Amino acid sequence: MSADLDADVIIAGAGMTGATLALALAGGGLKPLLIDPLPFDARTAPSFDGRASAIAFSNFRQWRALGVAEALRAHAQPIAQILVTDGRAAGPARGAAHGAFLRFDADELAGRGEDEALGYMLENRHIRAALGAAVERAGITVMAPASVASVTLGKAAAEVTLADGRTLRAPLVVGAEGRASVVRRAAGIDAAGWSYGQSGVVATVALERDHAGVAYEHFLPSGPFAILPLTEQRASLVWTESTRRGEALRGARDEAFGAYLERRFGDFLGRVQAQGPRFVYPLSLHLAAELAAPRAALLGDAAHVIHPIAGQGLNLGLKDAAALAEVVIDAARLGEDIGALAVLERYARWRRLDNLALALATDGFNRLFANDNPLVRAARDAGMAVVNRIGPARRFFMREAGGAVGDLPRLLRGEAL
Repeated sequence: MSADLDADVIIAGAGMTGATLALALAGGGLKPLLIDPLPFDARTAPSFDGRASAIAFSNFRQWRALGVAEALRAHAQPIAQILVTDGRAAGPARGAAHGAFLRFDADELAGRGEDEALGYMLENRHIRAALGAAVERAGITVMAPASVASVTLGKAAAEVTLADGRTLRAPLVVGAEGRASVVRRAAGIDAAGWSYGQSGVVATVALERDHAGVAYEHFLPSGPFAILPLTEQRASLVWTESTRRGEALRGARDEAFGAYLERRFGDFLGRVQAQGPRFVYPLSLHLAAELAAPRAALLGDAAHVIHPIAGQGLNLGLKDAAALAEVVIDAARLGEDIGALAVLERYARWRRLDNLALALATDGFNRLFANDNPLVRAARDAGMAVVNRIGPARRFFMREAGGAVGDLPRLLRGEAL
């Protein structure tokens, strides 16, 4: 790195994808620099983000390779089964009784070179805390709180100007700062998408009965309703409501919210009791037209925001980080200019199809299962029943959800860069 540069890679956004990328780059011998408007400590507070994420087993391998997984182990709930039902109320028996269900079991992948679980449920605050500690141990420079005001993409380097007037230079700048990405705008990359007119309502509950590591995804007429297992006999609930109803639930009294929650949840896991604050997030689809430009690359929410129906949003961003790190590190070792478009297009080609396919799939699933037309319901229920009876099809979907299909970056195979 020349004396007039501040880093090899400047990463705008120190969230879960940005921090993972920084660790991967540092592990490969490069000098990353993270910039974020918020300090790490603010992001680990329970009141900041009540969400939990289903981490694909391939992305958990990546964190193992980066030395993060051990700190997460105590907080990670293995997903032993996934039960998908199409019905009119929550509860596994109702779907199975009508034949409209899919069951995925980790035991089917045992002995096939996969992990012991279909994935791992982790509260986002624990992920952020573990990544923050790993970033500090690695000696990665973090400028936070600091905001990126503008980015200039020059022929030899990218120049980042902060809100306080400071400037930083590097061969490559990465936008990992969300859908309002300053880096994406500076690169002249358009984004397209739409709002679903829906909100995701998120709450953590204590369960009377053991969830046994089963994740439930119920497709109900009003929208998908997920019951996702957490440690300590708790679950993270994520369900789709209209924007109007979501806002009403945000402001509802605890008693009213609890009564609505019990009606939504059912009684198959006994009584449920909400813990902590509830959160409501607007749902939308958002895709950048390109993932790279000269001196700039995008990943995570800066590149794509998808419907949470399959719980794959964060996983897509983590796969982006693994692919971008591998491309950039390999190029640096060959003496190439890591910010050149020819290099960054390798990353874009690697990730473009996967990102687009999953965005379209989640959009299609949301529209298909939100349709309560009896003929549509009968057709999709028949399709679910067929897949449920075909072992290879079930295993393919499990490996796809686990991020183990296709040309995988080395980190997703658990290999160091």
